[in-house]
Amino acid sequence: MKLTLKDVEHVALLARLELSEEEKKLFTTQLTKILEYAEKLDELNTDDVEPLFHVVPLSNVFREDEVKPSLPLEKVLKNAPKASHDCFNVPKIIE
Repeated sequence: MKLTLKDVEHVALLARLELSEEEKKLFTTQLTKILEYAEKLDELNTDDVEPLFHVVPLSNVFREDEVKPSLPLEKVLKNAPKASHDCFNVPKIIE
């Protein structure tokens, strides 16, 4: 797939990049080579290849959930700017 200068300018616009004329020409050449290399993957027969999400097998690395006591209410509300009736007071945001 051959990219044009206009394609690179469009991508630069979407990415909010300001490119000089030399950079546009350079990126046109480089991106064209990258896309041509990626097109070689179309030549591979992948009918019997299972899709995979990770290259190495993963297992759940999280710890088991454990029930633990929470902080005392007095300690939780200690640093609150305002509290009443064992709750945080926050500014009203809905009219």
